[in-house]
Amino acid sequence: QVQLVESGGGLVQAGGSLRLSCAASGRTSSIDIMAWFRQAPGKERESVARLSRIGGWTNYADFVKGRFTISRDNAVNTVYLQMNSLKSEDTAVYYCAASSVSSVRPDYWGQGTQVTVSS
Repeated sequence: QVQLVESGGGLVQAGGSLRLSCAASGRTSSIDIMAWFRQAPGKERESVARLSRIGGWTNYADFVKGRFTISRDNAVNTVYLQMNSLKSEDTAVYYCAASSVSSVRPDYWGQGTQVTVSS
């Protein structure tokens, strides 16, 4: 089992920045892909950014490219999402997710952290 705990959400003005953190514990060696998803009120959950530990790649949803950066610190088993130039439409609950090696979908989810961008 893997446990994920997000932090760093909050209220920020449009154009501002936030950094989300996701601390992983448990059988972290079984994890390949770490990802951030978000869900706005009345909308479906959507993928924001992903990072592969084994493949060393990252990818981003078009709506965050150039503004958000996903990274990881293996020493502390933590994944980050640096969010710059925030827009009101970025307001959502942000979830951290982890996929085991060879999984095509997330196997583990964090509890979510609220990000609110005021215009």
